[in-house]
Formats: sequence, structure tokens, C-alpha cells
Amino acid sequence: MADVAKPGDARFFERTGPHVLRTLAELVGAPTDVPERLIYGVAPLQSAGPQDVTFLDNRRYADLLPGIRAGAVIVHPDLAARVPEGTVALVTREPYVGWAKVAALFHPFPAARAGIHPSAVIDPSAVIDPSVEIGANAVVGARVEIGAGSIIGPLSCIGEGVIIGAACRIHAQVSVSHAVIGDRVVLYPGARIGQDGFGFAISPTGFTPVPQLGRVVIGDGAEIGANSCIDRGSAQDTVIGPGVHIDNLVQIGHNVKIGAHAVIVAQAGISGSTAIGPQVMIAAQAGLTGHLSIGRGARIGAQSGVMTDVGPGEEVMGSPSQPSKTYFREVITLRKLAQDGRKPKKAGG
Repeated sequence: MADVAKPGDARFFERTGPHVLRTLAELVGAPTDVPERLIYGVAPLQSAGPQDVTFLDNRRYADLLPGIRAGAVIVHPDLAARVPEGTVALVTREPYVGWAKVAALFHPFPAARAGIHPSAVIDPSAVIDPSVEIGANAVVGARVEIGAGSIIGPLSCIGEGVIIGAACRIHAQVSVSHAVIGDRVVLYPGARIGQDGFGFAISPTGFTPVPQLGRVVIGDGAEIGANSCIDRGSAQDTVIGPGVHIDNLVQIGHNVKIGAHAVIVAQAGISGSTAIGPQVMIAAQAGLTGHLSIGRGARIGAQSGVMTDVGPGEEVMGSPSQPSKTYFREVITLRKLAQDGRKPKKAGG
């Protein structure tokens, strides 16, 4: 097999271990009657050696299994029989979830290193748990509350009155205002939380700004990607539910409500007062107009232009969006018409 670099460069990632194989089996929910063996790290399928654990989730690569040299591999039950002798199969119906857990065991997220950098500016009225880490040139405003084990990255600005829960990771150059943030929330570099919503009254004389008097409320375990923006509400709150994952470069308008464990991918934009149900998936560059209702578990395809409500579990694509089956039928029809138009006409036809 070609030489492939192993993950977890020690210059950038913390490392634990070695761990006994039984611990890994328990973590992924696999049978624990495994050999007494130490595993020292994680590695891709192609480069894993006898001291590594790897995984296989995509069946397209199943033909690689017989030739692997890993000490252990996390696999689906359907593929367990193809694991070679000498490699322990950690069998689970969710190999990728198991891999995520094992990788996090060997390479946990950095814990807060308690302390405030001398260059940080902290208002005396802020309530900061002693275990919090605050980086260089960060600014923490009046009446801010920051919970145990949270990290405020360098050059970040936490505005007056903001509440940040425990074990949050606020990366570099993030700005937060008018927000209440739960526990274990991650804001990646450059995220902007709580700025004015895009609200104004239009008259013949021009635009009159409408005061944006709501907040941003972010639930436990949510993650907001780099350079994404979430406007505070106008009169209501903008609400990001627990476990929501928002990718980089996403715009969330004022008063938007996003249900638990929804996923919104890069460069998507959601206009004000749209309600998005739990477990919705919105693909890259999709655009949603305001005041829509997107039902639980709906899926919105990449670059879709959504102008009407989407029911629970529905899949839509295109601009303007329509059910995915209808969209693909139209694409096929147009392709056939284009191909027929290029065919030479028969003589006398």
C-alpha cells in the first residue's frame, strides 16, 4: 500500500494512550471478548499498523480489508468476515460513530488552561469561573458570565451581559453580543453572534432602521462554523437549538428558529422569521426566504432557492425549489430535448 501519513501531528493535537483493546470495544459498543492488546493510536485504513485502530464505513473500500495490517478495525457486521487474521474486528452497526468516539479518546479536545492573559481586557463586573481560559487581547464586557472550563480565544470580544455556559470553546476573533449560550457550544474563528438583524422600514424618503431588541439563544452542544453570522432577533429571539451544526460562511437572519440537531452547510442563507424543524439538513448555498416553515427531517438540496414551506421529511431541490423527484424528471426531460435538438433531421422530414 502507498505510504499515507498518520493523523494527529503532535505539534497540533493532544494525544492519550495507549489504551487496551477492551476499552475501545466498550466505547464503540462491540463485543468485549477481545485479546489483551494495547493500541497506541488511530490511522487510516491504508496506513494503519499493528499498534493502530482504523475503521471502514464506506463499502466501496471493502476490497481493501483483506490486505490491512491494523491491530483493530471498526466495521459493520456485514464486513466482519473479511477482516484478516491478526486484525481484531470491533463490530458495530455504526462504524463511523464508533470511529469518532475512539478518535476523540486518543485525541481529546484541549481542556481549558485556567488563567487570563495579561493583555486581555476584563470588566470588573464580569463573573468568570476560575477554571476559564482567556487568550491574548480578548475583551470581556460588563456583567458577562462565563461557565467552568470554557475557553475564550485571542482577540475575541464578548459583549456586555452575554452569558456563556460551561465547557464552551470560543475560538479566535469571535464577537458575541446580546446572546445567551448553553454548555459545550463551539464558536469557530470569526463567527459573529448577535449583531443587528437586517430590519428597516421603507418609506418614500428612504430607510428607517427598526431597533433589534431580541437576543440569540444557543442550545447545548451547538457548533457554529468559521465566519458564520447569526443576527439577534427583532422583537423575538433568534434560537439555535441543542446539537445544531452550522458550517462555515452561513448567514442566519433575525427571529429564525432552528430545531435540535439540524445541519446547515456552507454558504447557506436563511432569511428572517423562518422556522426550521429538528433534524433538517440544508445543503451548501441553499437560500431560504423569510417566514417559512421547514418540517422535521426535511432535506434541502445544494443551491436550492426555497420560497414556500417544506413539509416534514420532504426533499426539495432546484430554484425555485420543488420535490426532488420532480426536479430530476425535469432535468432528464430537458436533457432529452436538448439532445434531440442536436440530432440531424432526416431528408424530407
